[in-house]
Amino acid sequence: MRGFAGRAAALLAVVLVVGLLPWLTRNDPALTILHARYADRPPTPATLAAIRAETGLDGGPLHVLGGWLAGLPRGDLGTSWVSGAPVADVSAALGVSLTLMGCSLLVAVVLAALLCLRTLRLGARRSIVRTRAGVPGAALAALPEFLVAAMLATVFAVQLRWFPAVGWGTFPAVVLPAVAMGVPAGALLGRLVDDALPAAFAEPWAKAAVAGGIPGRRVALHALRRTLPAVLPQFGFVVVGLTGGAVAVETLFAVPGLGGTALAAALAQDLPVLQASTLVLLVLGMLAGLAVRGAGRLLTGPALRDGALPALVRPRLGAGRAVRWTAVLLTVVFVAVVVAGLLRDPYAIDVTARLAGPSGTHPLGTDSLGRDTLARLGHGAGRTVLTALAVTAVTLVVGVLAGLVSGRAGTRGGGFTEMVNALPAIVAGLLVAGVAGPGAGAAALAVAMVAWAPLAAHTQALYVQERAAPHVAAAESLGAGGRWILRRHVAPGVLPPVLRHAVLRIPAVALALASLGFLGLGAAPPAPEWGRMLAENMPYAERAPWSVLAPAGALVVLGVLAVLWGTVAGARTPGRRRSDGTSTPVDRPAPIPAPHEEPAEVRA
Repeated sequence: MRGFAGRAAALLAVVLVVGLLPWLTRNDPALTILHARYADRPPTPATLAAIRAETGLDGGPLHVLGGWLAGLPRGDLGTSWVSGAPVADVSAALGVSLTLMGCSLLVAVVLAALLCLRTLRLGARRSIVRTRAGVPGAALAALPEFLVAAMLATVFAVQLRWFPAVGWGTFPAVVLPAVAMGVPAGALLGRLVDDALPAAFAEPWAKAAVAGGIPGRRVALHALRRTLPAVLPQFGFVVVGLTGGAVAVETLFAVPGLGGTALAAALAQDLPVLQASTLVLLVLGMLAGLAVRGAGRLLTGPALRDGALPALVRPRLGAGRAVRWTAVLLTVVFVAVVVAGLLRDPYAIDVTARLAGPSGTHPLGTDSLGRDTLARLGHGAGRTVLTALAVTAVTLVVGVLAGLVSGRAGTRGGGFTEMVNALPAIVAGLLVAGVAGPGAGAAALAVAMVAWAPLAAHTQALYVQERAAPHVAAAESLGAGGRWILRRHVAPGVLPPVLRHAVLRIPAVALALASLGFLGLGAAPPAPEWGRMLAENMPYAERAPWSVLAPAGALVVLGVLAVLWGTVAGARTPGRRRSDGTSTPVDRPAPIPAPHEEPAEVRA
């Protein structure tokens, strides 16, 4: 009950903070509303005063928020400041988004299963001898949703005419948006599950099951059941992200969903619609969090409650010579392209070479203004990659700390994490830009505000499982202190998977930064950024595909390199021996102190 109350309090707090948006922005909200209503009407003082009186802006934030909260118990979400229609009409957009989310989630689950299929087959036969780099999953996870959507629309809607290019209401109209949204989400989920499966197949029960002649399909299903509880929170986050975070896909296919509604309301300062959209997404996030938490407890069974859940020990596997050489060669090519671009001027404009194809003068062609694509790609590498790495490092630290705190809080923790994840990034960007002003730093802060939530949920799920291991209970009975257990028993099983998860999200962070920049909340143009290059050249993708493929390929290569070098580094980690003679890495729980030996903290 306290866990539900905590989630409700977090939900209300986030909605109230969103309600301060008109007073945080540096522009007059009445002027923004006027332009959204009447594009050509002059902003006279009398007109602006009438808008303030009509919307209640002249009464201040307490007056507006109080009136909105008073109508909430009656189901009255207010009236749109722009259209004058009841905000309850947002339910139609919610129905569209939920339908699209369900279809996209189906695509994501199918793709995740396909990415894990090889590991499941090898693990059921105890034939996993090398670490899988997961290059296909990393490449697909790094693809921007709007780029996948544009490619699908160009090929299957425009050229082949198999599906409609825009519209909603028929099954064929759902296919392309669902695939565009489900592919990156499924690649992320599949990569996380595939990364955890070898540890489940390395447990003694799997070896005994194979030796006892149990069918491989049953062994694989039990391994999935053993692995999924730590990854299930990511499914909940994907549900919320597919519902309210697919603004670009909804815009491209003209889908009247909740994401586009929230974005339009945020840009127009239509506070009642924005608060209603945010409230719906937060409630959905809370329900999804409760659902995945309950499903995780069902999968783990009484072992989690009784402290009898063995810790998952990732086996030490070789990376393979092909993985190492691929990582080296891809790094050399990537660095060479960046250096070649740094030797060129990214701001030089040649109006006679607009959208020119690759040539000796412009190896990667030019963009819509005639600027060299290679130059902008090279100069944007430092800005995009370094900023994404810095934001990822911050979110990793914050996510791990928040996950550990939530894990210690048990059922009372995690509510705020679910609320933050459900908050659209554009709303966070507008809030930060209103306080600190637009700029690259504001965009980085806005992304960091919401990007830590998936890592925190992953950390919390792993922490709960590690604490339920029998060796932790034995260490406590022998007098080990809390810090000793956290440092030597829990953290080694939590940090490596979360670190690999953070590496997988680097391209997504880069895209989120670029999206805010394109909306005027990040670095100002004509700064060379990969995401800005994508956004600026998307209208010309069919005529000049090189202007879009260059930054998209760079993002894919960034994600693949992060996974490849993470695989190589993990394979080089020295291991030690189990009691059964199999090798394990050093990043696992320390041995339980002998009865005659107290831990250092106890002796101190």
